[in-house]
Amino acid sequence: PATHIDGLSAPASGKPVAEEQQALLQQWLEEGAGGLHTNDSTSESEKGSAVLAAEWQEGSELLMMSLSDLNLPPQSGDQEQQQQQQQNEVQTELPAGLQAFVESTLANLPVEGRAALGDNALWTAVRTQDDPQMVDAAPLSTEVWIEDPAVLAWSPAQETEVVSTEGVLWPFQSTGQFQPLPLEIPYHEILWRDWEDLSAQACIPDLGSEGFFEFRVMSYNILSQDLIEQTPHLYMHCHPDILNWTYRFTNLLQEIQHWDPDVLCLQEVQENHFWEQLEPALMMIGFTCIYKRRTGRKTDGCAVCYKQSKFQLISASPVEYFRPGLDILNRDNVGLVLLLQPVLPETLGGKAIKPLCVANTHVLYNPRRGDIKLAQMALLLAEIDKTAKMADGNYCPVILCGDLNSVPDSPLYRFIRNGQLYYHGMPAWKVSGQEELCQNPHQRKLLTPLWPASLGVTDGCQYITLCQSKKSDRRKYSRDFLLQFRYCAAACERPADLILLEGVTDAKPDCPAHWPKELTVVNNSDPEPFCSRYPGNIHHNLNLTSVYNHFLPERGRPEITTMPMGAGATVDYIFYSAKPVKNHHDECRRMYQDGALKLLGRLSLLSEDILWSANGLPNPFCSSDHLCLLASFGLEISDF
Repeated sequence: PATHIDGLSAPASGKPVAEEQQALLQQWLEEGAGGLHTNDSTSESEKGSAVLAAEWQEGSELLMMSLSDLNLPPQSGDQEQQQQQQQNEVQTELPAGLQAFVESTLANLPVEGRAALGDNALWTAVRTQDDPQMVDAAPLSTEVWIEDPAVLAWSPAQETEVVSTEGVLWPFQSTGQFQPLPLEIPYHEILWRDWEDLSAQACIPDLGSEGFFEFRVMSYNILSQDLIEQTPHLYMHCHPDILNWTYRFTNLLQEIQHWDPDVLCLQEVQENHFWEQLEPALMMIGFTCIYKRRTGRKTDGCAVCYKQSKFQLISASPVEYFRPGLDILNRDNVGLVLLLQPVLPETLGGKAIKPLCVANTHVLYNPRRGDIKLAQMALLLAEIDKTAKMADGNYCPVILCGDLNSVPDSPLYRFIRNGQLYYHGMPAWKVSGQEELCQNPHQRKLLTPLWPASLGVTDGCQYITLCQSKKSDRRKYSRDFLLQFRYCAAACERPADLILLEGVTDAKPDCPAHWPKELTVVNNSDPEPFCSRYPGNIHHNLNLTSVYNHFLPERGRPEITTMPMGAGATVDYIFYSAKPVKNHHDECRRMYQDGALKLLGRLSLLSEDILWSANGLPNPFCSSDHLCLLASFGLEISDF
């Protein structure tokens, strides 16, 4: 008969458990050194157990191995020397990933703790649920804590084996997949994000009334898997298993389901993942998705998804920022602009509501090329202007989401929020406010005009064809009209100083019989688009303000949406249409109040120190290097 021990089938014998485990460890060490070289005295049953152990202990499951039971009583003589040799082999034969993980764990231990561990420090630092001293590391079910609405991990309810080190949690599912669990300090307590109810500020007396159409908008850069693999140095602080796409996809999808947005704007969406997994999964929960891949050889793009029960699609316009031959638009970033019609309940048959314009983009990252970022944003605003302008000349409500790769109060941010920017002479690397990320910034300066007229976009971020027309002062004449002058009296008069050549300069052209005897003056000029020019200045008329304040007053720290290379920053935004009001203190900075589109609430962001306490981004609970942004809006419903 066989005895089942920790998932391994081993023959029953009269040997002590520690002696059996010592034999298993010896066999594993020899296997790792290049093959199984068993001692002649080792029984055939022990050889079989060692082979099973070697096959089982592969990859990340090495971390689930119970090593605390291998601390054998002191031995003397040759046995003690042999055991010391085995421990040395363990330290030298570890896989590179596991070796680095254990060494980093030991480096975080107090000096006295490392001294107490002695030669066994490398092994003792790795403990599992089999260690009787690790009471808190028993298998847990995530059902207990997923019920909390503020939990940021969306893990399926499965039992998990946990590897716990001093202050570090490395949980794994039975399949070897990384799985977060709240053990020593629950992540949902560290990464708690409050829902801020702003309905009182929006001056809405009764949200239950039929005067407003409520909906939620989420903006989320979900981190393309290809970009992880192309820039692994940015994620060296992450355990490899939490970067696995299968794990991240499950986490991201559950997070989206938990917050239940009606409009979902995603960036860095890998194309094959979108078509094969993301779109089918979102369709199953009621979304319709529009996707635009980046141009060139890039594999990711932007997506806008909306609930079919809440909106109907009127139009969808992809925006490609790459324009051949233009240095200022030579990158492959893209955007999407959708016009959505809210679906009102049948009980509101006599009511009307304006359509909603939703834009999503991911602007160029390069901090030194602020000129490109401004040109890309101008193109997107021109498309929004075209889509959102109604027949009466006014704009329908607009929501602009995306990763703009610019920090708050930067020139690009002020351009969007304040509606204008004087850029002439500005260093390009200052546009996004990311000076700390510029290594050897190029002394490129923004000159007038920022983009050529051939782009077809005005300084007011409008397509030229949509500009107001006016009568031109210039006259345009057809070719036939100009040819009439070949036979007029002035053309047939011979100049006095012209050398006389018989048959050449003394000949007069004969007017064809069908030509009119007198010149007919015809002006063929058409109205031209009237586009006011503001040298060195660009502007737009959309009146956009940010959902977030970009500062946490209660903590006295700025809000953070991403942590590139360990430094927290805000680069993700949700802008929405509002009504400008007079600012008596600073005329250059616009002030806004809610108009037809009212901000009802938002999901709070976190500070840099809070994210560092969870080992930055990504982490076991947040499967992207960006945080999601979430806001609730109310759109006014009116009578016909």
